[in-house]
Amino acid sequence: MTTFGYFLSSEEHGPRELVRQAKLAERAGFESLWISDHYHPWLDAQGQSPFVWSVIGAIAEATSLPVTTAVTCPLVRIHPAVIAQAAATSALLTEGRFRLGVGTGEALNEHIIDTRWPPAAERREMLEEAIEVMRELWSGKLVTHRGTHYKVDTARLYSLPDQPPPVYISGFGDKSIELAGRIGDGYILTGPNADMVEKFRASGGGGKPVQGGLKVCYADDTAQARETVHRLWPTQGIKGESAQLLPLPRHFEQLAEMVSEQDATATTPCGPDPEDHIKAIQQYVDAGVDEIHISQIGPDQDAFFTFYTKEILPHFH
Repeated sequence: MTTFGYFLSSEEHGPRELVRQAKLAERAGFESLWISDHYHPWLDAQGQSPFVWSVIGAIAEATSLPVTTAVTCPLVRIHPAVIAQAAATSALLTEGRFRLGVGTGEALNEHIIDTRWPPAAERREMLEEAIEVMRELWSGKLVTHRGTHYKVDTARLYSLPDQPPPVYISGFGDKSIELAGRIGDGYILTGPNADMVEKFRASGGGGKPVQGGLKVCYADDTAQARETVHRLWPTQGIKGESAQLLPLPRHFEQLAEMVSEQDATATTPCGPDPEDHIKAIQQYVDAGVDEIHISQIGPDQDAFFTFYTKEILPHFH
């Protein structure tokens, strides 16, 4: 059965507000949480980017919901040995309800330590090795690793959960989806794409969970909601590889000037009509997504939770 979670946007909200929204989500009947892991927001207008691991610690005390990072890049900015420790601690704090979502990342967040940004094929290699390193460390053994991309010298994690955190892999190209099916414990995608889900299943992902994310904008006025999406998330209308390659929010702002309101809102239900939201969510259900995480764009979070509690979640339950 499909379950429904809330997607916490670290790009739009500060740490205390994210914790408040997590509590609202649990009260509203959402069954899990996604939280984005960024160093920079996509645009300065979004305005935030708190350290995700601190926020997860606070959420663990504030709610009893499962939490997945959507997604962490354990390749460049933070060494996978450190991510392994952070994930293990998060699993302990959430009493086993933490899932580590990982991907090959974006230059936007990873370039900050003044290093080269590898091409996609190399990043996939790095991700596979990073997952190997993390799983070695979650065994509790003393680990020395001399790999192609990472070195670990006699490291051991002492604070470990009874079971290692599941690793869910994000991907939208064939090679990334194959990697997710082959070594992942689950798959993450951001669109209702049945072909991607099927490729994941055929690559070894049969029986493994598929998580998906959807952005919406509830408001009493549809035109206002569309304007909010166009102002805060015009990046949804930017196509191609730029999301992985551009290093600064201002570069995305420059591209966003060419994105129309229609393109920015093409996949985002806007306004107060329940049918618009239900139709968008149903596409994920039909595509075979097991856990759908929904994010409200903009500041009107309280009204969103009221609307979804009364009009949307009961329809699917």
